[in-house]
Amino acid sequence: MTISSRMKSVVLAATVATGLGLALPASAIDLDAARTQGLVGERPDGLIGAVQTTVTPDVKALVDTVNAARMKEYRSIADKNGTPLDAVQAVAGEKQIEKAKQNKWYSMSSGGSWSK
Repeated sequence: MTISSRMKSVVLAATVATGLGLALPASAIDLDAARTQGLVGERPDGLIGAVQTTVTPDVKALVDTVNAARMKEYRSIADKNGTPLDAVQAVAGEKQIEKAKQNKWYSMSSGGSWSK
């Protein structure tokens, strides 16, 4: 299945909007800081994940918050365009992983391993 370039543009815009602007309360870590510190990385499904198996409550809260916002946006895009949700997530994941590699953040391979 292919997704139109328009769809890719919509997903990219949504990914940027949901992936960058999110921050938790001042006492918690934000997404950019967590990426820079290597605590979280981008996954092929357009979500983020904790790089380590043991995480602090702040990192878990960040992952949960970012992923909930992203899934809400991905569902909206899928519904609006009549596209399967997993296709929207795949395009978003490609874009986020590309960005992660450019910024030397962690990203997950399709096999589930993390790398910078």
